[in-house]
Amino acid sequence: MRGTHTTTTRILTTLFALLALQLGSLVAPAWACGCGAMVTRPEERIGVDQEQSAVHWDGRTETIVMRFRVHGNARQAAWIMPVPRRADVTLGDPGLFDAIEELAAPEERERSYFWPREDDWPFDSGRGDAASVGAAPGGSVGVVGRERLGPFDVARLTATDPDALGDWLHANGFRLPDRLTPELRPYVDRRWEYVAVRLAPEQKDVPLYGELTPLRITFASSELVYPMRLSRLAETRQTLDLSILAAHRMEPRSPIGGEHPEVTFSGRIDRPEGPVAALAGDAPVHLTVLRQRFPEPSRIDDDHVLRTVADTPYRQVIHRERLLTVAGIPAWILTAAAGAAVIAALTVFLTVRANRRRRVPSAA
Repeated sequence: MRGTHTTTTRILTTLFALLALQLGSLVAPAWACGCGAMVTRPEERIGVDQEQSAVHWDGRTETIVMRFRVHGNARQAAWIMPVPRRADVTLGDPGLFDAIEELAAPEERERSYFWPREDDWPFDSGRGDAASVGAAPGGSVGVVGRERLGPFDVARLTATDPDALGDWLHANGFRLPDRLTPELRPYVDRRWEYVAVRLAPEQKDVPLYGELTPLRITFASSELVYPMRLSRLAETRQTLDLSILAAHRMEPRSPIGGEHPEVTFSGRIDRPEGPVAALAGDAPVHLTVLRQRFPEPSRIDDDHVLRTVADTPYRQVIHRERLLTVAGIPAWILTAAAGAAVIAALTVFLTVRANRRRRVPSAA
């Protein structure tokens, strides 16, 4: 028992080296890093401006496509993502996220208002326009695969050989952290595996900046799961944007410590095309787009497990409000002018009538 405890501790400690600078290296992270953790060298800094994730699940196999937009002065970085089974990793299609955004775009409707507001004449005061708003056999497999994919050095790892994993870490210049090791224990206990990715651009002196090439990770799974537990390491508010392609509408079983997940789109795609078809196939599929905020990331207590719900369609509606006009003239001005004209006419009529009465001679 003592030897088993020691081995488990070594596994957790070595694995967590991939998270060495999760808190110290990220510059104001704002997006939930479902990937696990973004780390870099001690003297460099990297921040994740945005993470986009699209998931396809057919009941047996799950594919996650992830893209990051980063900033900072890091010339190399790496991240780790826990997965329940052995994973295949390839490059993703950057056009996928634009295609999903187009499919889930809000419906725009115009709504008129009658009375002028502060940005309308005569209240604008000439200010101008306002701004728009699987377990390893024998328990001893370490590095089970390694590929070079564009700017990525991808290693597929197990949690059962700390020595092999430690060698990988040392070869890539990462130092061992001295805290937060317990965050990986649930994954080790469940015998999950790991996808470790090192971003190493060909131009070594150029910092990582902007949108990175998406990565596509595929693994067997009898349920739709999105790893989120490691996001509890963040120190600032987190936001998760997740697009799901499946047979039916999918929603998280629980908020896992965040605000209630908001569905921003739900609808059937009868004929998937382009990058969406490349991910989900050309058969009809249901697209669900979720957004969830985590005001206190430390309260995240699990990974997201999603369940099938009723296929209720939903699309956001954005109202573009404008001042009601008639032939280009504000309706309130026309109404006011008409009212003034009526009052003026009535005043004239009553005045004339009164004058006529005064002129009528009285009877003898």
